[in-house]
Amino acid sequence: MIDISSLTKSYSGFRALDALTLHIPDGQLFCFLGPNGAGKTTTIKILTGLVHPDAGTAAIQGMDVQNNATEVKKIIGYIPDTPFLYERLTTSEFFLFYGELYDLPSQQIITERNRLFGIFGLDSHRNALVRNLSHGLRQRLIYATTFLHNPPVLLIDEPFVGLDPYTIKLIKSMLQEHTRKGGTILLTTHILAIAEDIADRIGIIHEGQMVADGTLATLQADHQGANLEDIFLQLTHAGKRENAHVNA
Repeated sequence: MIDISSLTKSYSGFRALDALTLHIPDGQLFCFLGPNGAGKTTTIKILTGLVHPDAGTAAIQGMDVQNNATEVKKIIGYIPDTPFLYERLTTSEFFLFYGELYDLPSQQIITERNRLFGIFGLDSHRNALVRNLSHGLRQRLIYATTFLHNPPVLLIDEPFVGLDPYTIKLIKSMLQEHTRKGGTILLTTHILAIAEDIADRIGIIHEGQMVADGTLATLQADHQGANLEDIFLQLTHAGKRENAHVNA
């Protein structure tokens, strides 16, 4: 599970997170919505240990992220909006390298490579250099490696940008299966239809604060049956900060 309490973070006077509190239980796919600069990416980076908060706490499966960084990294899978890949490695070499980071046995890595490359349509690209892959194939490789160590918690920032319909459907299916097995997912997206389709729960963040949190049905009931787009615009359009250009 993910527990965030009064999380606050500023960048050069810009308040990216303003006492954010959030609890995501096991087995839930939580979609985090918000305009650019609202605090979505900052939240995920704090949970991964890449960014330190100014105040508040963040814990994953009961472990404080700041005090137990190594242990937390073992149980999370993180997919940033622009993943870094070692371009001079082949896909198989990159997969092996990733598995070795988690001290997985070589045979397990090979077995999982065969399984995951099959699922993600990478079999015919086993010896291809990463630098020669299309954007879609790179994304498939990132997902394959992320699932390698079977992390119970997934933190995913904008997972569907530039992907073809087949890959989007595949990833949606994989994510839903992950939560059905008890995993927890925090996912950010600007594609509202994706949130409507796959989210167990939706949170809308604006100016670093949670302005709505609930199931799609609950949010609609609270807003006279409005669709998600209208709810989102109603809650985030007014009073937008002019300096929200910071990538929060």
